[in-house]
Amino acid sequence: MSDDVLGFKHVEAKGFNSDQPVTLRDINQLVQIRPAESVKRRGSGCMNLFTESIYAPPSITVEFSFQASVHLLAMYNEGGRRNGETMIRGLEPSRIRGFVNKLTFVPAGHAYREWHETAAATRVTFLYLNPVMLSAPCEGENVHAPRMHFEDSVVWETADKLARTLEGGKIKTDLYLAALSSVLAHELAFSAEARMYDRLSFRGGLASWQKRIVAEYIEEHLGDKISLHTLASLARLSQPHFCRAFKRSFRIPPHQYHVQRRIERAKSLLADRAASVTEIGLALGYSQITSFSVAFRKATGWTPSEYRREFEK
Repeated sequence: MSDDVLGFKHVEAKGFNSDQPVTLRDINQLVQIRPAESVKRRGSGCMNLFTESIYAPPSITVEFSFQASVHLLAMYNEGGRRNGETMIRGLEPSRIRGFVNKLTFVPAGHAYREWHETAAATRVTFLYLNPVMLSAPCEGENVHAPRMHFEDSVVWETADKLARTLEGGKIKTDLYLAALSSVLAHELAFSAEARMYDRLSFRGGLASWQKRIVAEYIEEHLGDKISLHTLASLARLSQPHFCRAFKRSFRIPPHQYHVQRRIERAKSLLADRAASVTEIGLALGYSQITSFSVAFRKATGWTPSEYRREFEK
């Protein structure tokens, strides 16, 4: 099938090689979005790395396409689709509707296209990665293999840390960014083997049905206090056993996961001006605007108001 049939568009390489901080105006290797006015997007970066947060409101149809000389890692933070399709050349198309916490990796030069008829407010984080910074760490490691809608908590954690570092302006040194990129390269290289590794070596973690039911419950009760007793009961485990199994499966304790998901939901809500910052904080379980601001800034490096203003630029 030709590029024209799929609707892919090649974008010539510019940027990602300057000693100056990268801005949206410096880069034309970003994901193409149609219709552009249907979404809100904000981005930030430095040197050879760039990140974007894309917000799409519910009940619209939006298309993403990309083909460039840099790698793309998509992190699906929030949302879902009533209908849609994701395509990367060489892979079978994916039509899954629920993709929260999933990842898609598009190696440099590969054609990618995705469209959504959004069922809910949707937020996707795009990480653009210079191949030089994400080269194969060891002989035989295949960091360049495309993959769609996969789950890997280790890759997610490192990619999220890299995105938050760029997004929040917490850049320490070039060596720090290079180290994070190197770790991400290792984890992407081994992610194909991670499923088998999880099955063989991560016994003691939550079963698939337990992970699903606990994660869904937390998503549905982000604004509530959730007790360990409730979560352990859903998983049909004792509280000590549940805590160990949860951390083994999600890499962080239950309370930290709950807070993390609250902040991700807050980002999506802040991108839409339908509610005030105070209303968003209250909806997510923060009784005072100050506690919401402190938690949000601790996680992102921005206050909620600062984060919202970025989408208005």
